[in-house]
Amino acid sequence: MKRTFEYKLFADYYQFYLQGESADGNLGNSWTPEAVDRLLAVAPGTIGVGTVRNVTVPVAVEITDEEPDDDLSKWDQVAECSLEIPSGRIVVAGCTDYFPDAARIEVIPGIYRARVYCGNLNSLSDDGLEGDDHYKLVLWSAAPGPLQVLKQRANPAGQPSSTS
Repeated sequence: MKRTFEYKLFADYYQFYLQGESADGNLGNSWTPEAVDRLLAVAPGTIGVGTVRNVTVPVAVEITDEEPDDDLSKWDQVAECSLEIPSGRIVVAGCTDYFPDAARIEVIPGIYRARVYCGNLNSLSDDGLEGDDHYKLVLWSAAPGPLQVLKQRANPAGQPSSTS
């Protein structure tokens, strides 16, 4: 079974969150240069997804019964991490959204793997406000595992990299 939720989230500070309702949600120390490069920061019960625009972006969240078996060639960047949801409620929000009003997704309490897909990252207009970038997260119940980058985008020309 698969449930899909679609959002338009304000990616203030070039990020949005997926977190357990009872999680602290503080990613202040998690946005290392490596996290910025992989567009993914993690803290207990919280995932921060980096974006290439500081505006409203399309986000899809899928809850599935098993690990996706998909073609990563359609995406610019793909990373995966674990997310603990003891409350059974996932909050989906821009980082400056009013938390009580943010979207909620009901799930079975437990530990999930989250695969984070980022697409069309190089489609931005010259002013960085328009683009066809989009983001998808797929979650399934699984044992905890390490953060992994499954596909890393090439560094766009002219953009600094934390590894250079």
